[in-house]
Amino acid sequence: MSSENQPGKEEGGGAEWFHRDRGGKVPAQDPKKVESTVTSGLWTKCGGCGDFLRTEELEANLMVCPGCSEHHRISAMPRLLAIVDEDSFCELDTEVTSTDPLNFVDTKPYAERLSSALKKTNRSSAFISGRATLDGRKIQIGSFLFDFMGGSMGSAVGEKITRLFERGLKEQTPVICISASGGARMQEGVLSLMQMARSTAALSRLKMAGLPYISLLVHPTTGGVAASFAMLGHLIIAEPKALIGFAGPRVIEQTIREVLPEGFQRSEFLMEHGMLDQIVDRRELRSRIATLLSLLQD
Repeated sequence: MSSENQPGKEEGGGAEWFHRDRGGKVPAQDPKKVESTVTSGLWTKCGGCGDFLRTEELEANLMVCPGCSEHHRISAMPRLLAIVDEDSFCELDTEVTSTDPLNFVDTKPYAERLSSALKKTNRSSAFISGRATLDGRKIQIGSFLFDFMGGSMGSAVGEKITRLFERGLKEQTPVICISASGGARMQEGVLSLMQMARSTAALSRLKMAGLPYISLLVHPTTGGVAASFAMLGHLIIAEPKALIGFAGPRVIEQTIREVLPEGFQRSEFLMEHGMLDQIVDRRELRSRIATLLSLLQD
C-alpha cells in the first residue's frame, strides 16, 4: 500500500491538480485499475471495490474489506497472532540473523540492503517462528515477513524454517508455515538455493514421523519457496486471489511469447487444477485450521 496519495484524490475526478509535475498534469488513472491506498493513515481505499474504509476498522477485520472481501496486505505478526490462541505465541530463534557471506554488490552492497531491512522491520530476518497453541493444541508456527526484502529466503530464513520442522519432530507437534515470499535470495547465491533442500529434508523427517504439516500460501508465494516446502503440505491452503507459482506471469509470457489464461497462477486457478486443497477467507483461517488439525490428529 502506498502512503503517497492524498485525501480526496479520486480516479477521473476533479482533483487531478494533486498530480502536477514540471511537465504539466499526469494523465488521470484508468478507473478500471484501482489499487489499495492509504490516505492520511485514517482511511484506506479498497483495491477491490474502490470504497474508502476506516483504516482502524479494516485492521480490526484482519485487513479484509467488509464490503467486497478483498484481502489487503497484512504484516506477519498480526497474521500469525490471528491464528493462534491469545497470549500463547512464544517467539524462538530470534538470534538467527542474515549476514553477507559473499560480500555481494548489485546496485548497492547487500550489507546496506540488510541494514535497511533491519531498520524498517526491527527484525533480524524475513521469518518469524515459535511455538504456540491453537484451541489448546500445541503447535509450531512460522510466518514470512514480506516487508524484509520481499520475504526472500537466504541462509537465516532457511535455518529458521529447518528448525521449525525439527522442533515439530522433537516436540511431536503439528507445524503450520505461512508463506509470503519472492523466493530464494539472489544475494546469497547457492547458499540460498541450498535452503530449499535443507528445509525439505527436515520436513521429510517430520512427515515420516506422521506429524501434520499445514502450508498456508498468501500473496505472493513464488520462486524457491513455492518450489520447495510451501507446496509440500499434508494440506495446502491459500487465501483468495494470492499469486502462487515459480516464475511470475510476466516472465513466463516473455519467455514463451504467449498470452496466459485469465487468472493464471492465482489461488482460484490453482484450485481448479488440483494444486490446492482449499481457499479460505483470512477471517476463517483460525477455525478452519483448528478443525483440520483435529481431523489429522484425533
